[in-house]
Amino acid sequence: MSSSLQVHTPSYGFLNSAAKFSNGNIGRLCRYLTVGQERLRPKLLLSRSAGSKLRKGRNFRIFCTVEAGQKVLEFRKCAPLLESTFLEQNGVPGSNEWKAVPDIWRTSAEQYADRIALVDNYHDPPSRMTYKQLEQVILDFAEGLRTLGILPDQKIALFADNSCRWLVSDQGIMASGAINVVRGSRSSVEELLQIYNHSDSVGLVVDNPDLFNKLVPKFNSSMTLKFVLLLWGEKSRVDSNIGEKVPLYDYDEFTHLGHESREGLLALSDRPFRYKAIKPDDIATVVYTSGTTGNPKGVMLTHNNLLHQVMHLGEVVPAIPGDRFLSILPPWHMYERAAEYFTFTRGIEQVYTNVKNLKEDLKQYPPNYLVSVPLVYDTLYSGIQKQLSSSSRARKHVAVTLIKFSMLYMECKRIYEGKSLARTRKQQSLVAAALEWLGARILAALLWPYHLLGKKLVYSKIHSALGISKAGISGGGSLPSHVDKFFEAIGITLLNGYGLTETSPVVGARRAECNVLGTVGRALTATEIKVVDPETGNMLPDGSKGLVKVRGPQVMKGYYKNPIATNKVIDEEGWFDTGDIGWLAPHSSIGAGRKCGGMLVLEGRAKDTIVLTTGENVEPTEIEEAVMQSNLIHQIVVVGQDQRRLGALIVPNKEELNLAAKEYLRSKHIALEPTPVILNDLIDQELKNYTSKCSFQIGPFLLLEEPFTIDSGLLTPTLKIRRDVVYTEFQDQIASLYKQNK
Repeated sequence: MSSSLQVHTPSYGFLNSAAKFSNGNIGRLCRYLTVGQERLRPKLLLSRSAGSKLRKGRNFRIFCTVEAGQKVLEFRKCAPLLESTFLEQNGVPGSNEWKAVPDIWRTSAEQYADRIALVDNYHDPPSRMTYKQLEQVILDFAEGLRTLGILPDQKIALFADNSCRWLVSDQGIMASGAINVVRGSRSSVEELLQIYNHSDSVGLVVDNPDLFNKLVPKFNSSMTLKFVLLLWGEKSRVDSNIGEKVPLYDYDEFTHLGHESREGLLALSDRPFRYKAIKPDDIATVVYTSGTTGNPKGVMLTHNNLLHQVMHLGEVVPAIPGDRFLSILPPWHMYERAAEYFTFTRGIEQVYTNVKNLKEDLKQYPPNYLVSVPLVYDTLYSGIQKQLSSSSRARKHVAVTLIKFSMLYMECKRIYEGKSLARTRKQQSLVAAALEWLGARILAALLWPYHLLGKKLVYSKIHSALGISKAGISGGGSLPSHVDKFFEAIGITLLNGYGLTETSPVVGARRAECNVLGTVGRALTATEIKVVDPETGNMLPDGSKGLVKVRGPQVMKGYYKNPIATNKVIDEEGWFDTGDIGWLAPHSSIGAGRKCGGMLVLEGRAKDTIVLTTGENVEPTEIEEAVMQSNLIHQIVVVGQDQRRLGALIVPNKEELNLAAKEYLRSKHIALEPTPVILNDLIDQELKNYTSKCSFQIGPFLLLEEPFTIDSGLLTPTLKIRRDVVYTEFQDQIASLYKQNK
């Protein structure tokens, strides 16, 4: 061995087959080192007695043996602030600023070292981690990937659900210089395979053995699979026929692998690697959209895209150290993900929860903020309404009356504070504005005692049950106006925001100091919004409805391997076509809308527009939101493309509908069980009541037995209805519905 140079690397190899090796033999490893421009298959010097048997799948310490005089280099990427030590050794200056998303953990660990960062009670084992612990385990995870030979810019699929280990995996992959490709476990196996294959992923981080057993057997020979990591569960639960074919790790052994390797590296004065800094424009993640139409597309988001969110979401959520957040959304959903990155820079405590335990956790871990989607707030609203309905008739009457008074009080308050949305560009006269202001002030003063009484008798109890002390942040969908107004009336602030996966995701949001209902607020810093004519592309004046376009640092790099689709939505000047229909509130110096100027109002998706045979264009979202105020209706999809009038597919709230039908029969002194005719009549009456103020009403409708679900493919993983799939699934029933009602 005198003619060879031993390069001691604290790395691990993996034997592909059981074999007996002795010093000097060549082993098959899943990693290579670079010598000049050539890849080297290193010789093994075993860290055990020569000739000892190494079992299949056994990890073993390796040393590389190369000819004397040759320099062994492996190029690695690292976050310039998080791992500045390694860069400086290579003569590359580190950074005092965030250049890559994982850089945030160095800052947070220094500022909030022993403060609790996260609490995860619903996994085995339960977890509590401080900021310093979180930083260290992210570094261990990143090094674990490097020891397996994962190269910079390679893609790792992360198919898992919300947990502390998801966050560690996500940030560990980014910190290693690799790119993560994310999705949840509730997606179909076919969709996950399509994403893995299309993204060119080379490794898999999977939630648990059950998902592993469903997914990995479907991999074909053309798909690269260097390793599989189980975030939760034991390897013994993996199908043994599959587990022996791929390198398989559980979370603890994987992070231990990385920890030991990192400790060894830090102890060396002359490290055998060359480090490069991750650049802000490098791709951090590929997120496949869960759009309501079409096949998923891989959205490429850079570190710079995501850091824009981290640095500017404080405009909407002024979180301070010690604030508590409940985390309930899928973490691969960009809304939840960007919010987490931002909030962890503020020293907050994040508590993981789920739909099943949300009600209890709101009491046990009362949050200062809840970041969630409209469906969650709608569900909370429905729960409160149900609770009120179950009260005695007198209590229910008092509560409902006080809530109505409070809603009217808040409406007056919006007018005299200048936060009442107006679409007209015509400026009010000073006299008219003054009279409107005075009338609103007087009426508000008359209603104020009733509002105070409501706070004391009713709203305080709701606050105790919900626990949201500062604000609920809503995004990822349209917030129904009746839900918005209800929470405003009872004194819980809801801040509605807007964004898309392609915009990392937040474009704009309402702020607590100017919370104008009916809007999604103004654009974030460095973000531009304009509304254009869909036909000509010309910019429209404020108050005019058109296609919403966005430009800013958060706009994606493009769709992965799909330049045609990218060029369709991003023009040469960098404007991104959102596909949403909306308008910007006109600016005014006086009047009820004087503080609303520049705020964005959304009215639906361009692709959702229904064109009737009369030539009229209908945005179904407005009608669906109005109907969803009914507690008798669980889900609705408005239909009517190329028909004379609108129709609807309705999933009733069976329990409430049956109760209403029995109450109706009792009031008529009819001793019968509810019939389909009575149920239909009740739904028909609800449709008329709740759409009376809409521009269009619903004609024929069909009551469905089964709800739209993720498993049926009729809901996206983010719980939005897939309109195109619903239309296709029920096309015969829709045709029959119109045929019967000609």
